[in-house]
Amino acid sequence: MSEEDTELERLKAKRLAEMQKNIATQQEIEKTQELVKEKPLENPRDLLVNRLGFRGLEVLENAESQFPNEAKIIIEKLSELIKTGEISEILDGGKLLALFRSVGLSVRMETKIHIEQDGKFVSLSDKLRDKSSVDK
Repeated sequence: MSEEDTELERLKAKRLAEMQKNIATQQEIEKTQELVKEKPLENPRDLLVNRLGFRGLEVLENAESQFPNEAKIIIEKLSELIKTGEISEILDGGKLLALFRSVGLSVRMETKIHIEQDGKFVSLSDKLRDKSSVDK
């Protein structure tokens, strides 16, 4: 065998290995697509709720009650971004609230301020109410 024949055999073997790899990859893609078709479509809201962190659900519920139509659209878009992998992080309440506000939805949240009094936490409104009743 000449050196050219050896080189040609090596190139043929390399090309064969590439073709086998491409076929295996294509088969994996087809299997994945079949599994996606078999799996029932997940509710966009459920998909988003699974990605929410601290106080995220509270913000989402407030947005849904205050802006039902707009929140539905945003939920669908967020679930699409989660499915495609563009959003891979956990969305906490602060991030979600900032998102709603960035699109012009001023979602109102109930604010509670607690202060420590005698070793326990008391709401500021209760503290002020008690103080005003003592002054009278």
